[in-house]
Amino acid sequence: MTVLRIKGLTKMYGRITALKDLNLNIEAGNVYGLLGPNGSGKTTTLGIVLGILQQDEGSFEWFDGQYGEKHRMKIGSILETPNFYPYLNADENLEIVRLIKKDKNSDFSELLDLVNLKERRKSKFSTYSLGMKQRLAIAATLIGDPEVLIFDEPTNGLDPQGIAEVREILKKIADRGKTVIMASHILDEVEKICSHVAIIKKGQLLATGPVGSIINNDITVELSANDMDALKAFVGSLPFVKRMTINGRIIEIGIDQHADHSIINQLAFEQGILLTHFVARKKKLETEFLEITSRAQ
Repeated sequence: MTVLRIKGLTKMYGRITALKDLNLNIEAGNVYGLLGPNGSGKTTTLGIVLGILQQDEGSFEWFDGQYGEKHRMKIGSILETPNFYPYLNADENLEIVRLIKKDKNSDFSELLDLVNLKERRKSKFSTYSLGMKQRLAIAATLIGDPEVLIFDEPTNGLDPQGIAEVREILKKIADRGKTVIMASHILDEVEKICSHVAIIKKGQLLATGPVGSIINNDITVELSANDMDALKAFVGSLPFVKRMTINGRIIEIGIDQHADHSIINQLAFEQGILLTHFVARKKKLETEFLEITSRAQ
């Protein structure tokens, strides 16, 4: 099922174009990353589909319209900084959220255990660290058992430990079969958490699809030897080589990510070829992101 269809969304702030004819479909069960630099239109997109902002043009539809105007009850979200009553503890703040969502079934103990706050449930919100505040906000989004969770820069401002904790929590939520939509400018986080990605720059969609299709999963191996003719013939005989290019005294080949590239050195040695250069690397989302966004200058 398509949980969200976005068609031609456009949003202007005076002369500034925040979104320009944005089209995007998000399928159920995916962990979808909206990836782009700060100011690219990610938060504006989320604000519109959550009914907080009004678009100038275009439309969107949740859950193929099956819930009508009540679709918002099937969505949990955090936009920007989480806000709770500072003088109340976790249970008391979650109880307020429960009343707002008209929920009667959520188990606070389970939710607080999921976000690693069970031992601090009776502490006032004002005593929480930034990471704890963010984790309580994640727990609040799960009240009412929503089908879709939306997080806007969920690791923003956190230290490395806090980032790792939030990342693991989001993975656990996704493992429960929830659809997760996460806006982020942090490439590494999107690559580690998301199954799908949409790259946005200056309000325009540049690329979208499974992370594995946006990122080239092939391993690139650079090779060199004193006898380059023998090396070229050897590489050409390898059945697992997908592509080969020659740059001066460097032969660059592409092989499947699951192939054992270390065997190349052994096979070359058995053929009497001594490698003087051997470097293997996997193309990362950062490289792909920079290539895609640079083409859109």
